[in-house]
Amino acid sequence: MTFSWPWLLLSVLVIPLIFAIRWWARRRRRRAAVRVTSIALVRSALPDRTRWTRKIPAALFIAGLALLAVGAARPQASVPVPQTSATILLALDTSGSMCSTDVDPNRITAAKKAATEFIESQRGGPRIGLVTFAGNAGLLVPPTDDTDALIKALDGLTVSRGTAIGQAMLASIDAIAEVDPSVAPTGATPGAGGEGYAGAAIVVLTDGANTQGVDPQTAAQEAALRRVRVFPIGFGTTNPSPMVCDNTQFDGGGWGGGFGGRGRGGFDRGRNVRTIDEPTLKQIAQTTGGSYHRAENAGQLQSALAALPGSFTVIRQRVDTAAAFAAGGAVLITAGLSLSLWWNRPRIPAR
Repeated sequence: MTFSWPWLLLSVLVIPLIFAIRWWARRRRRRAAVRVTSIALVRSALPDRTRWTRKIPAALFIAGLALLAVGAARPQASVPVPQTSATILLALDTSGSMCSTDVDPNRITAAKKAATEFIESQRGGPRIGLVTFAGNAGLLVPPTDDTDALIKALDGLTVSRGTAIGQAMLASIDAIAEVDPSVAPTGATPGAGGEGYAGAAIVVLTDGANTQGVDPQTAAQEAALRRVRVFPIGFGTTNPSPMVCDNTQFDGGGWGGGFGGRGRGGFDRGRNVRTIDEPTLKQIAQTTGGSYHRAENAGQLQSALAALPGSFTVIRQRVDTAAAFAAGGAVLITAGLSLSLWWNRPRIPAR
């Protein structure tokens, strides 16, 4: 909790001042005491009160004053608020290693299925865009709420050489900038950073390491300057496995020879020994304020994607809570005074 006018918290000092005045008044009262011949007469003249009926009104009054003092300082609380205009850029790795069969039937097929289920689950929610990257990165579908168009684009994904993670992040930033004026494109100087994060996030799904193009950490710093969080997902296992894709999953260029059926009419370039560059992916998440997720099979990938919207479609905003403190203080003071008047009301002695 923060305060807009913290110096007004000094008004809470009125509470010890009240105690000091009460103590001084009681001392004067003792000096002006008179002697009486009958204690019974005094008791009959005083209201019938217990110890608690004397202390409860005073406690309520003091608590109410404390709440009013805090409210005067204009407290602000950070609360979770749904982000209805969120934009999600899904950057999918389409490098050749996505043909690895350590995930059945291969990584690219499992990734397309998980991405399809994720997009379907967000129908009617945030805008989603699609970026693919291998040796180069490109925007496949601009941020849209057209779920069918996104799924159709996923169906046509093909693999090729290279892994340009950093370039994919920059392409995602530019796609966000097209629909969100608060996010500057990569060629422009970002404006003064506001509080919290932008209403957009990038999800990078990759199974390897950056092999060409912009350094991923450089791209992460660009995203951080624009308050855009990046959520990397490392997909696949470290177990060597054949890389097999069918003809519909191959772009047909840049691979040269090495084609062979291996039972699927596609290609098999031997064993995949490349491991996920987890340190870099974790550093990207740390730099941008996102989080890194690891998925070794299709089920874990689907779970990782399903858990992400709660991270970037709910943001934290500062809400002024002064009115709540003032209302609470007024209620307590009113209750204290009311109870005091009620318990100290004059009573007609019974005959």
